[in-house]
Amino acid sequence: MDFKVMFTTFGMIFLAELGDKTQLATFAFAAESKTRLAVFLGAAGALILTSLLAVVFGSAVSRLIPPNYIKAGAGALFVLLGLWMLLYPGAK
Repeated sequence: MDFKVMFTTFGMIFLAELGDKTQLATFAFAAESKTRLAVFLGAAGALILTSLLAVVFGSAVSRLIPPNYIKAGAGALFVLLGLWMLLYPGAK
């Protein structure tokens, strides 16, 4: 196992998830629920499943498209979506 990749992935995902809508939704569920363990297990299970899907699809796509193109495409999509959100913030 490549521990450098594991810790880098953990750190990046951990920082990316802090304060995002998923964490805020989990916060809200825990605040209104008496069974916090159920909220934790549901949120953890959902994150594990979405991560599994990302790894499976990322692995499959990387067989068809070189990783540097995937990184460039993901970066470009991130910038485009950010610009779109800035220019078209939605209904007011």
